[in-house]
Amino acid sequence: MANRRTHNLRAVLAVPAFRRLLGVRLGGQFSDGVFQAALAGSVLFNPDRQATPTAIALAAAVLVLPYSLVGPFAGVLLDRWSRRSVVVWTNLLRAVLVLPIAALVLAGDEGGLFFVATLVVIGLGRLLLSGLSAATPHVVADERLVTANAVAGTAGSVAYSVGLGCALALLRTVFPAGDSGYGALALLAPAGYVACAVLARVFFARAQLGPDEVVPHRPGLAGEAMAVLRGMVDGVRHLGSARGAAYAMAAQAGFRVLFGALALALLLLYRSAFRADDLTGVSTQLGLVFTAGAAGVLTAAAITPPVSRRIGGWRWVAALLAAVAVAMPVFGLPLSPPLLVLLVLVVNIAGHGIKIVVDTMVQHECADAFRGRVFAVNDTVFNLAYVLGMVGVSAVLPADGRSPALLIGSAAGYACLAGGYAVAAGRWARSVGDDISEPGRLAVVAHH
Repeated sequence: MANRRTHNLRAVLAVPAFRRLLGVRLGGQFSDGVFQAALAGSVLFNPDRQATPTAIALAAAVLVLPYSLVGPFAGVLLDRWSRRSVVVWTNLLRAVLVLPIAALVLAGDEGGLFFVATLVVIGLGRLLLSGLSAATPHVVADERLVTANAVAGTAGSVAYSVGLGCALALLRTVFPAGDSGYGALALLAPAGYVACAVLARVFFARAQLGPDEVVPHRPGLAGEAMAVLRGMVDGVRHLGSARGAAYAMAAQAGFRVLFGALALALLLLYRSAFRADDLTGVSTQLGLVFTAGAAGVLTAAAITPPVSRRIGGWRWVAALLAAVAVAMPVFGLPLSPPLLVLLVLVVNIAGHGIKIVVDTMVQHECADAFRGRVFAVNDTVFNLAYVLGMVGVSAVLPADGRSPALLIGSAAGYACLAGGYAVAAGRWARSVGDDISEPGRLAVVAHH
């Protein structure tokens, strides 16, 4: 198995177009880490303005919910526009929009304009990642998609974590904690975004990343709106015939709801109960958390491709959900920082492993003309579920984040997800005789 895994990894990395696409992803996600560290410091860990649990959840909703509602419309654009153009222009637009955001942070103004501009930047980033995922089958053979997704997702997450780490290091050594330091930190991100736009423009031909079939352009606002609506209806119907991908997306959504609730609790614990009032103070304690998260991502990337090929993607997702259900009371209930680090490790192994399987199932079961829409829908649900989890638990969480009831309830939720998904996805996989466990026999389930 080890030899086969090494062979698949070498085969994927030997593809020049994949390496270039990966380079664009890494640069963008590293810059995202730097930019979002500045946002976190300004909004969540600013010693002059300590946010309540409800305020943190509502801020997350303001940033993510509007994009989640329009995400499917963005997916239609991925199936209508050159994906290379999407990569280039989203990066350039982000570079421009970060400048006024940094100015607002420097001025200590976090009003409506700040949140709207930040919403657009994060929304463009989500669109970019959906475009990169939809473009991957154009640079990697179908039988290598599991490995390609593992490499891309893992390397991207690590690059994002490295960006966060570099930002924290700069706050400890160069920039002061506070509006001036966070604003200066945000100004570093545009350089990375511009570099990624240039690389994408140079590396790829306009049509190289798809889509293969472009929906005819309909001029005028009414025509565009109707085209989007008809395209979304077709996308939903297409996903309905690719139930393996649909079930996996639903399981991931449930995972994210519970993960959002746990993330808010963990944030409050480290800020209040564990005495970390700003990013310079939180960096030492959260350093272990970030390390555990990165280790979980790396572990998931290493074991998910061979395990999912051997036992099937749906079995692996069910096992990961069950593992989190067990780990939650064992590592979470003591509310001890070292044990919480272990919990973060397990949850990140599960979260990233599930994401790899979901991406592969969408790429495998969905025809290219619909992939952009399906990936955008998946990305929308992915973020919306996270916000719903945060908002739903914010009213009942204590200010210091200590809630044994939340941990017990989450464990029960993950157990129910594991059982329900195993039954539904297993029945579907057996009925169609198709799963990512046998890449040589993969066939697109629905072409219309």
